[in-house]
Amino acid sequence: MMQRADAGSHGRNRWQRRGLVAALCIMVVGIALTWRPVIAPIDPPPHTAFAPGLVAQGAALAAIGDCAVCHTTSHGQPFAGGYGLATPFGTIYSTNITPDAQTGIGSWSEAAFRRAMRRGIDRIGRHLYPALPYTHFTRATDQDIAALYAFLMTRAPVRSVTPPNALPFPVNVRATLAGWKLLFFRPGPWRPDPAQSAQWNRGAYLVEAVGHCAACHTPRNALGAERTTHPFEGGEAEGWDAPALGAASPAQEPWTADALYTYLRTGFEARHGAAAGPMAPVTHELAAVPDADVRAIAVYIAAMAPQTPTSTPPHPASDAAGDAVFAGACGSCHGADAPMTRGGAPSLALSSAINAPTARDAVQMILHGIPWREGVAGPYMPGFADTLSDRQIADLVHTLRSRFSSKPAWPDAEPLVRSARKDGGV
Repeated sequence: MMQRADAGSHGRNRWQRRGLVAALCIMVVGIALTWRPVIAPIDPPPHTAFAPGLVAQGAALAAIGDCAVCHTTSHGQPFAGGYGLATPFGTIYSTNITPDAQTGIGSWSEAAFRRAMRRGIDRIGRHLYPALPYTHFTRATDQDIAALYAFLMTRAPVRSVTPPNALPFPVNVRATLAGWKLLFFRPGPWRPDPAQSAQWNRGAYLVEAVGHCAACHTPRNALGAERTTHPFEGGEAEGWDAPALGAASPAQEPWTADALYTYLRTGFEARHGAAAGPMAPVTHELAAVPDADVRAIAVYIAAMAPQTPTSTPPHPASDAAGDAVFAGACGSCHGADAPMTRGGAPSLALSSAINAPTARDAVQMILHGIPWREGVAGPYMPGFADTLSDRQIADLVHTLRSRFSSKPAWPDAEPLVRSARKDGGV
């Protein structure tokens, strides 16, 4: 009996040792995957350290990449961070990317900046959340990363501490990002397509790398990674649907390169309508980008869009409640005989929001409109969040769909209205 007990004890001890070795191996692998060396801090370089031409190049790239949009709060200093990006996992706050040495990136060398852009690792070795789209920035050239660095390091330093992210366990543990990267992050340079023109390739690079357009316009999986097998098939951004840009585009008129150029440059196109929601600041940024780059982006996106009209005549249906709301809130601008319509404004029958698979963007547009931008020429529409009830907006959405689109009716939109009010604080 004593021998059997000793044998059993020996077996248990053997399995315990194996379990301990396995646990230690997992810990070693985990540490190896998550640990990255600290890159030594530097003193903020003087503005004279950067050639003016390089800074100007970086300014254009920062506009294409919408850096100010995500790294500036509504009333904050440019690039000082603190903007809260709502995700399915919680809220992530953008960092201060001004050259402040204590709260910004003033102590970052170009090597540290490049590692963040290419690998999603900050100066002190922490994994960065992919809210910073390093999955796209990894494809940027050395020259463009150097230009972005030069531009940011010549901005005014702002002392501003970023709020802590509001993320639940285990997402709040940055070490988990090492596993996420193993599954979904494929670092490497962008490669041109020799079968395409130089303009197409320039547009492809700007869209796929610096502009990271797929970050919004591509669907994501349950772990927040882009479904790269379905590029540009439509995604979402900040409570809005980002429409598909390829074959599934809800556009009723073909997006030609010229039409896209006008839309991206001005935020408005006569056959398609106005930029709204998260797309409005994108077009505002692109207004300052060199003409050739905007045209190249337009050429690349237009090449993936269907080039035959998808519109069919709508079949107007009557809905007394929605018709009454339309007459009171919308008819003076969007009615058949309204001065704006007679003056060449696009019919709502051409609106991607009205022809989209869901009512989300139509709801958001009615709630928030298109804000007036002081000193900037462009479209404007008042929001009706304070004047229409949830039921009235849902009735209006039903009327818009039935009057201006031949697509199937949406489900009742009132739950979407309530959700949009809750998420948008209205």
